[in-house]
Formats: sequence, C-alpha cells, structure tokens
Amino acid sequence: MPASPTMDSDESAATTGAPAPSTPAAPPEAARSEGVPWEAVPSTGVPSEAVPSEAVPSEAVPSEAVTSTALLSTTVPSEAVTPLIRGIAVLRALTEAGGTLSLSGLERATGLARSTVDRITSTLARVGYVRPDGRDAILTPRVMELGNAYLAALGLPALLDAHADALADELDESVSLAVADGDGIRFIHQATRRRAMSLSFRIGDLLPAERTAPGPLFAAEWTGEQWHRWHERRAADPKDENFPAVPPHEHATPDGEFERRAVRAGRDGWALDDQLIEPGLVAVSMPVRDPRTGQLACVASVVSHTSRHTAPELRDTLLPGLRVTVRRMETELAAAPATPTSPPVPATAGLATWTGASKQALGREFVESLARGLTVLTAFGEGRATPTLTEVARATGLARATARRALITYEHLGLVRQGQNRTFHLTPAVLSLGFPPLSRTSLPRIATPHLEDLAARIHESASLAVLTPSGEEVQYTARAATSRVTSVNITIGTRLPAHATSLGRVLLADPAEGYALVDGELEEGLRAIAVPVRDRRGKAVAAANITVHAARHTAADCVANLLPELLTTVTRIEADLRVAGHFTPVPPT
Repeated sequence: MPASPTMDSDESAATTGAPAPSTPAAPPEAARSEGVPWEAVPSTGVPSEAVPSEAVPSEAVPSEAVTSTALLSTTVPSEAVTPLIRGIAVLRALTEAGGTLSLSGLERATGLARSTVDRITSTLARVGYVRPDGRDAILTPRVMELGNAYLAALGLPALLDAHADALADELDESVSLAVADGDGIRFIHQATRRRAMSLSFRIGDLLPAERTAPGPLFAAEWTGEQWHRWHERRAADPKDENFPAVPPHEHATPDGEFERRAVRAGRDGWALDDQLIEPGLVAVSMPVRDPRTGQLACVASVVSHTSRHTAPELRDTLLPGLRVTVRRMETELAAAPATPTSPPVPATAGLATWTGASKQALGREFVESLARGLTVLTAFGEGRATPTLTEVARATGLARATARRALITYEHLGLVRQGQNRTFHLTPAVLSLGFPPLSRTSLPRIATPHLEDLAARIHESASLAVLTPSGEEVQYTARAATSRVTSVNITIGTRLPAHATSLGRVLLADPAEGYALVDGELEEGLRAIAVPVRDRRGKAVAAANITVHAARHTAADCVANLLPELLTTVTRIEADLRVAGHFTPVPPT
C-alpha cells in the first residue's frame, strides 16, 4: 500500500527520549537499488503538479554554504516536513565533521535535542546511511547514493571524466571539474596525482568563488542580484568559516579585486588562482560550454604547486593542453543526446512495506517521514534529470501528497530547483550530504565494518586480501579477529603465497562454484574458505575469507555453515562498493 498522504505522527516537533541507534538494516532492493528508476519534485505555480509559490518563499532558501545549524533557523514553509529538515541537518553536520561525530557532538552542531538526534540517527542507521559505533555516528558509503543521483542526473561526469583523467596523465598534474553552486564552486570530478604535496580537495567540496580559478569564470556571467548576494555573504562571513573545505581567510579580499578578475576572465576565456586558497597552491581554469546552448556547463582546472610551476608558468606551459582538452569536452557535449529517454518507471511497493516494518520494529526510534523523504532524492538519475511530481510518486511508491511535501522541503533547503514544464532538478548542494568525506574511501575501509560484523556473528576471524602485482602472493588489507586461546595470527600487510591460500586461489582460478577451500595446505590444522569481491563491473578486485582451526570446523561444516555467512557479508561489501565506485575510483588497498 502506498504511504499515507496525511501528516505522520512522527512529523510533529516532539522530542521525547529514544534509545540509542539500532544496527542498520537496509531496505528491500526494490526500494533502494540504484538501478530502480527513481524520479522527483513539484513545480511552483502549476496547480496540479506543483508546489504553490507562496509555500516556498525565496527568502526561505538558505545559501548553499550555510552550516547544518543554520538549516534549522530559516523560515520554513508550512507544508515542509520538519523531520526531513532535521535529518538533512544531521547529514550535513556529519559531513562537515569529516564523516564521524559523537551523538553529543551532533546535538551541539545541529542545536537539536538529544532525544531528536537519537531518533534521527537511528532512522539513518536503519536506512543504511549511518553506522552507530559506540557513542559515535559514522557515515557509510551507502549515503553516497544521494550524490550519485545528482551526478548521474547532471550527466557531465559520465561524458567528461575520461578527458580530465587523460589530461592529468599527460601533464602529471591534478585536474578537476567544477560547477557553480550559488556564489561558490563545487567539484564534480577530481583526477588527483599522488605526491607528498598533492591536491586534497574532494568531489562535493564547496569553495568560495573568489578564492578559486573557476570562480571568476562563473562570476563573469553573474547577474546584479548574484553579485549582491556575494557581497552579503562576504560581509557576513569574511573569514570563510562556512566553507570547511578551505582554510580560514586571514586577509580580506581588496575591494573590487574579484570583480576585476571576473572581467578579465570573461575577456580572456581563462583564469588563474595564484595562491588564493593557501600558499603554494596555483591553478589555471577554462570554461567548458555546451555547444548546443552556449551555456557554461562546468569549468576545467589544472592544479599545481609553486614548487613545480608558478602561476604565469601555468598559463604558458599548461594552458595550451587544457585548451585542447576543453575542445574535446565540448565536442563530447555536442554529440550527446539533447534529451535522454527516461527508462520505464516500475511500480514499487517495497518502500511502503519496508518503512512500515521498520516502524513496527523500532517504534518511535524510526522516523518514517524522514526515511520516505530521503528516497525522493534518489528519484533523480541518468535519463531522469528533470522528473515531474507524478513521476516521483510513481517511481518511489509514495502518495503524491507525501512526495509533494518532501519536494517542498528540499526546495526550501536548496537541494531542488524548479525547471520548465512542471519538472525539477537537483542542485549541486546534494553533494553536501555525505559525499566529500567518502569520495576517497578505500576498499579496506568499506569492508572492515562488515568483516567485524561477520567475525562477531561466527566467532571466527575474517579477512580481506588482494593479489600483489606479480600475482604470486596475496596481501592482507583488512582483518577482523576474534579472541580465542587458539587463533590465526595474521596482520594487515602480511603477504602469503597465493597458491597456498584460499584468498589467492579464488582470485587466481575464479572457480565456477564461487568459492575456494584450503585445508591444511598453508599450515597443518588451518582451514579457510574464501569468495571473490567484485566491483560494479563484475571484476574480482579482492577476496574475503574465514579462517578457522580444524578442531572447530570440518571442511563440510565450512561449506554448509560458514560459506553462507561469508557470502552474505561479501554481498554487503559489494553493495557499498557499487555505490562508492559509481563516480569515484575506490583503491583496493
């Protein structure tokens, strides 16, 4: 049954106490898979499909650079979903804190009552976006599906990433792509070179326009109103304290300096950043325009350090290569379909069933309106960049009234904007919901919590390993051990002969049965069973195993009882890996 269009009991402002967050339990695949063609959002001024314009006053829309606390202090439309606003504030607070924050820290960062924080984090854990760890809440890779929805709907990373990566290889310098986000710029791709001094910005990071090379190129096309908002922001936050991705601005930008840079950038068609963010960091940028419309699609930048290039040298030595790459990017945009065909939208009853079951299981710990509202963001994606309210409701299985209120809320928060023909699109601010701290995660970091959960369930050690470049050895990259008198003493970084381990055999042979069992070949009395871990393309990038003493488990027992547990764990690792690796490379070590 679809969700009720009336206000939920958990949408009130009540903040009574709740137990600590429960263990995450992901919703059904029908309600969560990134393959489901989600869709979303209402349109102001259109009676049947949209949000009434008076429900979303322009002054209520916060700046993209506001803190999580400020989200809760702006004028809220009467039809907005309060728990959804609170949930977004918690996600942003966790993002600003680097992905991990104590529950008391969340209370301070958001200004919410502790009981409300408990309920919100408990719900986010049930959705799979947060993992409770003692008194801390930790963002999980699953939350990246929100940012993935924006990047897929935008379409630019899929078209341009390969060109940016090729330029980074050619120049041996970092290359980034950025889009405008209010009076800031937000990264949508990073091709970073690994050096002792290398670029530390991440996909989703927001920077003030005036301290970047892309900023003047965007500002060259600003309206008078946009310039006015920029001046207001600079006056209210002269040190850029609302931009956690950059160091505080110790010296105010001279009056008129950024305006002059914008004029030069508009005239020259390129712009420089000469150590505006921090000493030593320099960059050169060029606009990438959509040839079909002439509009600025994004800005491509080459970033270096003064130990390798001065700012003038960037212009003289690296700008020519950047210009050639930008031409290739624009050719790519010209060849792309102007209006991708949306895939069919299946009916999904899984969400309503799952939220109902979660509410029954967790009671007041589970905020149903927050869980339902979050699915609206994932309604966007490739071929679904600008869905209508009807398409959102149909894709998510939500009642139109419920989807409509979620979209009113997101428009208020600056995460959704109205388009033409009763359609809506996500804004770059969606990347502020957990994406930056997770955009450089690794496979061991993804796997470790799942291995620890497995070890706790079966009371045996579990490990993750990869093949070394030669293919002759496996190297352990993650491990969860148990406390036993007799235990397997292997540490992260250990290398063992691949042929003598279950991990190595499953990676070398990729057996048809899907697992490898080794019985006493590495050491007498030691049994191990392993299965491959595959990325989103189906390639085996690592292997996970369970290691036991022969006295505790027979070979048959390993297959009958331990293998199913191992497969369940690997399925969860692969699900996180698919989400995390959609637009960002996930290192195997």
